[in-house]
Amino acid sequence: MKRFYEKAELRSVDGGWQVALDGRAVKTQGGKAQIVASRELGDSLADEWARQGDTINPAGFYHRDLVDHAIDHVAQEPERTVDTVLRYAETDTLCYRADPEDALFKRQQELWEPLVAGVEDRERVKLERVSGIVHRSPSDETMAALRKRLMTLDPLELVGVETMTALAASLCIALAAREDEADADALWDAAELEEGWQADLWGKDEEAEARRAKRRDDFKAAFDFTRLVRG
Repeated sequence: MKRFYEKAELRSVDGGWQVALDGRAVKTQGGKAQIVASRELGDSLADEWARQGDTINPAGFYHRDLVDHAIDHVAQEPERTVDTVLRYAETDTLCYRADPEDALFKRQQELWEPLVAGVEDRERVKLERVSGIVHRSPSDETMAALRKRLMTLDPLELVGVETMTALAASLCIALAAREDEADADALWDAAELEEGWQADLWGKDEEAEARRAKRRDDFKAAFDFTRLVRG
């Protein structure tokens, strides 16, 4: 699709901020007003439109797509998104470790344990650590507490958490990403610890490395999105 507008600008409207293209307000893909409460996020949305060239590149609308998903779907049925996120809590990557005698176990303890313990402390829950592949679900009390916590999130932030959780295969990583001192690169290094370990051990594949780089970029974009949502 060829670019059909000259100017993208952010406008103050009832309820927050909305991008306008040559004066016409942008709507979501579902036809709803694309209004966000955070000016910082609004600026990012306007920048995505402004950076487009003569031909529209859909891949350049990462934040817009997350906003549209939040407004069109998550805001209508947040419980469905929370259910999806909680499934990762049942099999959180950071809770499943190598055998204690393996060298990988020590590295997992170094990177993962502070993150898991931090989530437990902040959310007042108890997460099960497992060595091996035997599944062990968190308690009903822990799952209920995590559900209650996720339901307090704004639909936009919930989308950010959902995206980071899916990419990292870890709710612990996504919850840690919400903290003010969080470092996106450090969190992603923790999320892909096992994959990186195996690549170093057995050698790196070009296609696999490209996929890893893409997931890292997507995680950092979702991380930035969550920050922008919170202003």
